[in-house]
Amino acid sequence: MPRVCFTVQVDPQRLTEYRQRHTPVWPEMLREIAASGRRDYSLFLRDDGLLIGYYETDSDEASAAYLAGSAVAARWEASMQEFFVGLGGRADQSAVVVPEVFNLDQQLADL
Repeated sequence: MPRVCFTVQVDPQRLTEYRQRHTPVWPEMLREIAASGRRDYSLFLRDDGLLIGYYETDSDEASAAYLAGSAVAARWEASMQEFFVGLGGRADQSAVVVPEVFNLDQQLADL
């Protein structure tokens, strides 16, 4: 099962408002994320604006394709675009994926 970690940069001057927009996320967007096959989805936000996201999915390609075709996701991403620095498009399609280099469960299973 793919585990995906990604980063994007939030404007440090807008962290409070960014956090408020996620409390709560639109119910229809929550349902679209789940319908795309993403599970255990979390976002972490540092004080300098570095946003780190993590989720698990059976197929990251299928999940991304589902969200790319979702009108709800398009509206959400458009409403959030103003918070990000240095992106050339939607945050969900422009985030930098961070390669996994260690997984405790996998290494224990390999023993």
